[in-house]
Amino acid sequence: MTLKKSVSVFGVTGSIGASTVDVLKSHTDKYVVEAVTAHRNVDALAKAAIELGAKCAVIGDPSCFADLRDALAGKGIESAAGEDALIEAAERPSDIVIAAIVGAAGLKPTLAAIRRGARIGLANKETLVCAGALMTAEISRHGATLIPVDSEHSAIFQVLEDREETRIDRILLTASGGPFREWSLKDMQSVTRVQALAHPNWEMGAKISIDSATMMNKGLELIEAWHLFPVAEEQIEIVVHPQSVVHSMVEYPDGSVLAQLGSPDMRTPIAYALSWPDRIKVDAPRLDFATIGRLNFEAPDTNRFPALRLARQALQEGGTLPTVLNAANEVAVEAFLNDRIGFLDIAATVEKVMTRLGSEPLTSLEQVFETDAMVRRETSACLVSAS
Repeated sequence: MTLKKSVSVFGVTGSIGASTVDVLKSHTDKYVVEAVTAHRNVDALAKAAIELGAKCAVIGDPSCFADLRDALAGKGIESAAGEDALIEAAERPSDIVIAAIVGAAGLKPTLAAIRRGARIGLANKETLVCAGALMTAEISRHGATLIPVDSEHSAIFQVLEDREETRIDRILLTASGGPFREWSLKDMQSVTRVQALAHPNWEMGAKISIDSATMMNKGLELIEAWHLFPVAEEQIEIVVHPQSVVHSMVEYPDGSVLAQLGSPDMRTPIAYALSWPDRIKVDAPRLDFATIGRLNFEAPDTNRFPALRLARQALQEGGTLPTVLNAANEVAVEAFLNDRIGFLDIAATVEKVMTRLGSEPLTSLEQVFETDAMVRRETSACLVSAS
């Protein structure tokens, strides 16, 4: 009899978390759930904890603790709240951690899971963007395993597996182009929050949907890919692929290009991260190539989507600049979602903060947290002065 793997899901109420719940509920013969976490959504967290039979549920916002405790009363599920409780949940003995907390807030719990040698299904790209070299060093030091969950990086991981990784000519990261792929800069000046949240292919949370609309998401994935795979910055290219069927490609020295294809459904890469090195069945739509008819590709426009240029600049200069990029973007996106700035102001704000603060050598994880907090203050001040 095969022993069940234990799983913890961090960010269980977001789009990645909800898809993970769906996969786990379909494979109760293979997995048990140790811990689930959320930031403020008590009802969804309690529901997921009960459905999955989790041993522990943690809410990030301490002010929500009483509501969580009441929701789980009599269910035999431990409850806790706050940043320290999130870290303690990551230290619990699960075999696999799905790290899906949005933004830099996911860095500390992910690090705690890495330091006990867990397998990390990484859906929190900001962890590698902000502290990539430091995090990969921790992974090596503690014998942890990192399996990317982003569909693009999962595709590359699957294509590279069991092959000589050092013999790569190019990695081609595909991007849908988002909802404004064909819009002019003039039209993009009047983009509304509702329009920006309406992704043509994927169902995602608010922050990642806006990042996809600005194409900052692909810029963050560029930085993440550089940390995950053995290539130089100039060997990573971004290509727009509106159908989101080809999730990414790898080109080898003989000119062969290998790709991973699938429907735009996050349950597929999540299931692979859970089951690796095996595969489990997922009830995702199957591709009908006759119906698809054709697959289109085009170069990205960095004039209309300057976030791509800013992300590559951050990768090239390194040091603390990727942390600056990420933190400034998180603050600017939140301001846009609250109708405080316009759509094009997101990338403009990030560029202004990057220019003002520049980059310093990155030497410690403590410096990452200090830089992140400082950048958030600077970006907020920048937004106030511009209003």
